[in-house]
Amino acid sequence: MKYLYLLLIVLYAEAGYAQTVDGWKVYSNHIDPSNYYGVTVANGVIGLVSSPEPMKVKDVVLNGAYDYYQRGRVSNILKTFNHVNMNLDVDGQRIGRSSISHYAQTLNMKQASLTTTFEVDDRLTVSHTLMALRHLPYTALTIIEIKAKKDVTVTPMSVIEAPDHLSDVRNFYSEIDRPHVLIPLLTSTAKSPSGKLTVAVSNSFIFEEPHGQEPRLVHEDWNYNMHLVKFTKTMKAGETYHFAMVSSATSSAQYNDPMNEAERLTIFAKLEGTQRLLQRHTEAWNELWKSDILIEGDEQAQRDVRFALYHLYSFARAGTAYSLSPMGLSGLGYNGHAFWDTELWMYPPLLVLQPDIAKSLLEYRFQRLEAAKKNAFSHGYRGAMFPWESSAEGSEDTPVWALTGPFQQHISACVGWAFWKYYQVTKDKLWLKERGYPVLKEVADFWASRVERKGPGKFEINNVIGANEWQENIDNNAFTNGIVKLVLRQASQAARELGVAPDPDWETVAQNIPILKFPDGTTKENATYDGVMIKQADVNLLAYPLGVITDNAQIEKDLKYYESRMSPAGPAMGYSVLSILYAKLGKPEKAYEYFNKSYQPNQVQPFGVLAETAGGTNPYFATGAGGFLQAAIFGFGGLQITDQGVVQGKGMLPVKWKSLKITGVGSNRADYQMK
Repeated sequence: MKYLYLLLIVLYAEAGYAQTVDGWKVYSNHIDPSNYYGVTVANGVIGLVSSPEPMKVKDVVLNGAYDYYQRGRVSNILKTFNHVNMNLDVDGQRIGRSSISHYAQTLNMKQASLTTTFEVDDRLTVSHTLMALRHLPYTALTIIEIKAKKDVTVTPMSVIEAPDHLSDVRNFYSEIDRPHVLIPLLTSTAKSPSGKLTVAVSNSFIFEEPHGQEPRLVHEDWNYNMHLVKFTKTMKAGETYHFAMVSSATSSAQYNDPMNEAERLTIFAKLEGTQRLLQRHTEAWNELWKSDILIEGDEQAQRDVRFALYHLYSFARAGTAYSLSPMGLSGLGYNGHAFWDTELWMYPPLLVLQPDIAKSLLEYRFQRLEAAKKNAFSHGYRGAMFPWESSAEGSEDTPVWALTGPFQQHISACVGWAFWKYYQVTKDKLWLKERGYPVLKEVADFWASRVERKGPGKFEINNVIGANEWQENIDNNAFTNGIVKLVLRQASQAARELGVAPDPDWETVAQNIPILKFPDGTTKENATYDGVMIKQADVNLLAYPLGVITDNAQIEKDLKYYESRMSPAGPAMGYSVLSILYAKLGKPEKAYEYFNKSYQPNQVQPFGVLAETAGGTNPYFATGAGGFLQAAIFGFGGLQITDQGVVQGKGMLPVKWKSLKITGVGSNRADYQMK
């Protein structure tokens, strides 16, 4: 009866929405292990990446924990113990892909749970549901249901395995006996590769049987890197058996005593019980989904937009100082570093739909302001020079061979721009005083010291890499110059909001930074650009999101020139910019073409998670998700972030879309609709 509650919660969670169940669920029963790119369940701190193998996950990623381990000579986000995997013996034989059938996986986005089902010949049906609990940032919940079709003996096992890069692995098993409950604890600790961090995990079973009638548990040490606890259950034909497991992961990046904290969190979750954990997890996700994007008339677009939104919600969390990597918590892609992908691509949808989450992304940058100032100092400049790739400390973590590290300096302006956008949406003047303006001031001081002053209209920014990374060490890049002009003025505006006199030199610099043009008036990407193919949008970003170029004729001229030069091998988000601009120009069908092009060629099997490029294999590319979400919100939806907050400007829907509704927008949680 307890697990009927799970079904009731799911049905309750889906009630009140006009979409079909398919609008909330991503399902596949065509699981090919050789062509499998998993889906992630995450809560902003732990990421659990699905596997084609029964009752297992591929990776467990712990946010905020970084170390060095043979990847690019730079800091990497830490793949920690796999502490949620299970083995299952049926009549004494270990099951695996070769011994099961009818294997299917379903992601319920509304509840943020992944359910895997399969059959073991004619003896068993198994359901395995996994979730990273939204209300408990370090804890996962697994629910298992076994239905016997014949008399059978099953032996489920909870397994903790250490990846090879962890060292000094130590395994523990203990039982805490209380009058009304037995608390088994399977625990492991280890050192990160350099010894910098201690990581710890712990898990425990939750049984339905009364105390004293629980299955007898047996602990087994197999080797230094793996141990398990198991029980055996004899089942009659037609019998159904339920149990659950709670699993916690921490590190010394979060706690001075990660082992004890992991065990305490696991004990807490066990004694909360499955029903209370499910209820609070579901309530937390229901709150998030009050901010949603509802598309009528295009079921595929609805599912794909919600799938993207689900990933951004899963990868980030309010009340933290964690940023977003291009791959979120879906693995070790891009080493878990933060780039401009955060501020320019993933942040804007979160800012309008989840301002509290957006605030956490900014807090990550604020807490590393001193590191950015040190970086500016080391390069001979004033103010704050944020790193192109940032991890734990906020120092530059770009691999040395990549010139983007020292030269893709527009990241500093992107950070400042994002800080001002948060103030525009929230009007939080105390935050502006304590967080926003200190960052904007240092960013403005950096650029005032960075420009080369060669006379009126010739304050040049030379020797940089722009948004189009295929053009290295170029001068007067359009995107860089445009966002610098903008952020200098935003810093001045922030000062005036606080009653502070802005540095007049900021406006002087802004007025004299050029935006270059070809003889026919087309905006020129950089001083030496000659029409070669580009990696992604650069000039077009001046129209959106920067708004530096506002004349429609100029926007269209630049679009026609650069869209034919966009490489099909470039990342997805470039096409989303073209989609937004065509929507703003009143050409919704052209916008819809680029909207689809910005993500559909990048979907991979079996769930349609996004790779970075068409035909790529490095999902999940959260940057791309941020791009086409912006196309829905700011392109078709017409929303704009202005000094008056979030307002609805001009937008236009493609013929296929009957309506578009964006709910829970901004600090006042307003709804906006287009038909």
